[in-house]
Amino acid sequence: MSTPSDSEQPEAQPSAVTNVLTGFSVRDTGKWLFYFVLIGIIAGLGSILFQVMCNVGMHFLLDLMAGYRPPGPTGEPELFHPTSTPFNRWVLLILPALGGLVSGWLVYTFCPEAEGHGTDAAINAYHNKGGLIRGRVPIIKTIASAITLTSGGSGGREGPIAQIGAGFGSFLATRLKLTERERRIMLAAGVGAGVGSIFRAPLAGALFGAEVLYRDSEFEAEVLIPTGIATVVAYCLFSMVFGWGALFTSPDFTFDNPLELGPYAILAFVLIGASFVYVKTFYGVHDIFKKKVALPPHIKPAIGGMLTGIIGFFLPETLAFGYGVIQEALFNNLGIGLLFGVAFGKILTTSFSIGSGGSGGVFGPSVVIGGALGGAMGKIFHAIIPSVVANPSAMVIVGMAGFFTAASNTPISTIIFVSEMTNSYHLLLPSFLVCLLCYFFSPGWTIYIEQVKNKAASPAHAGEFFVNVLDRFKVRDIMSHIKTVQTVPESMKFSDFKRFFCLTDQHYFPVVNEDNEMVGIFSSTDFRSVIFSQEIEDLVVVNDISTTDIISTTPSEDLHTVMNKFTRKNLDSLPVVDEQDPKKLLGMLGRREVIGFYNQEVDKMTHNAG
Repeated sequence: MSTPSDSEQPEAQPSAVTNVLTGFSVRDTGKWLFYFVLIGIIAGLGSILFQVMCNVGMHFLLDLMAGYRPPGPTGEPELFHPTSTPFNRWVLLILPALGGLVSGWLVYTFCPEAEGHGTDAAINAYHNKGGLIRGRVPIIKTIASAITLTSGGSGGREGPIAQIGAGFGSFLATRLKLTERERRIMLAAGVGAGVGSIFRAPLAGALFGAEVLYRDSEFEAEVLIPTGIATVVAYCLFSMVFGWGALFTSPDFTFDNPLELGPYAILAFVLIGASFVYVKTFYGVHDIFKKKVALPPHIKPAIGGMLTGIIGFFLPETLAFGYGVIQEALFNNLGIGLLFGVAFGKILTTSFSIGSGGSGGVFGPSVVIGGALGGAMGKIFHAIIPSVVANPSAMVIVGMAGFFTAASNTPISTIIFVSEMTNSYHLLLPSFLVCLLCYFFSPGWTIYIEQVKNKAASPAHAGEFFVNVLDRFKVRDIMSHIKTVQTVPESMKFSDFKRFFCLTDQHYFPVVNEDNEMVGIFSSTDFRSVIFSQEIEDLVVVNDISTTDIISTTPSEDLHTVMNKFTRKNLDSLPVVDEQDPKKLLGMLGRREVIGFYNQEVDKMTHNAG
């Protein structure tokens, strides 16, 4: 049995992306920086294109056909002058259904995986598909989402934009024949770049791309720097075309009364309850359309659009993006009834528009729902305790952050998102409190159902997790699994060994000298050439068939290294020797026992995590 020495053990080499992130490889830095900048350019251009498409669609569909001109945020310039078409609710009633019909035909004819909200598809690709997204997905998603949203369907822009950036990152990595891990990193960079640019929140976009992947409070640290680079580039491109500054204009809110934290805490629980209703309604509608509506798939978004139009007939503010509602609420221009109506009406229109199979994002509607609820609660508190809640509109911003945190499990990026979108950083303390409460008290639901609990639950990290678990433990931690075996003297004749072999179930046989020191080892496969040669079995001793080049382990060695030794020569068992005396045999450790111990530890971690 020929076995190499321990010094020949191969070492895991870090990938090129890892080198860039840690700064160890100057040669590769320029190449990877170019890739991330290129992803940012494509994501930025995609954001510009989608913004233009939305402006064109809103002008020719909602404005020209229905006479509906929903107000927008002040940071979003209009590309067209309003038409003179009078407002017509009846056109507004049927327009979302027509948009759903066209969008549904487009998606289910050319790219069925483009239905729904695109961020979830990108998360699924990251965890389960090695970062692979079909090239046509971003194209179909962009067109279908623009049609859905500009015909009155309720949804957000982050879904299609996330898939544009993610799709290009995946495409570039595939063309360059990069590893799955590197493709996943480039996909995440595209997600952050797209979302951060179109919402004018570059820092939040970078954090979002790393945080949205998990339900637990974990960040995908390896994507932070690539996502940050891509997001800065995308944001700059988008702002060069549509102007710099925040998406919303808000008053100079301040927080200077600790008593106000009480109403904010109550607001948090209102947001938690509303987020539960939002998620359950969204996926309840989704399940009904998917499992119980016996119609062709491309017809279902038209049915959802029709239901959306019915709600929009009575409450037009719940259609399309709805960002104008938040802009008005920030300056305290809307009543309590309208704000509650928009909040719960938006839950229904978003569920019908996207849950039925339409195409669009869910972040935008979440911002509107949370902001409307925050504005309504702020007015209520102001009426009851005006000395404590002096400015009710401040709760609009905190409501935006808290609601999406409760719905998506992304507290850190959401706080930054809302602060950047409103250019309001003086409410970070109440926002932090509300987001933490929303996060801790809403662990059982998420609008992004493709999120996995943590890295241990992600197929993308299965191999790394295996290494990490084994790295934590030493051979001494499983001494109870080490078997005592019978040794054989080096001078034993093979004929005598044959009789010994018939009486044992051992497969590995340590060979010892007169001082009981281990001098060699052989396995049951090493004496096949001798076992049927009766004429030489009295001439051969076990020392002749053993190897002195022994691969062994010690109690202080970690189990990852032990597994490497097993796999190098496909061994099933290793001798465990004393730290100070390598010739002193303590027993044999089997590969099966190490794998069994690993499975046991993973079960414990999974149980504790649950």
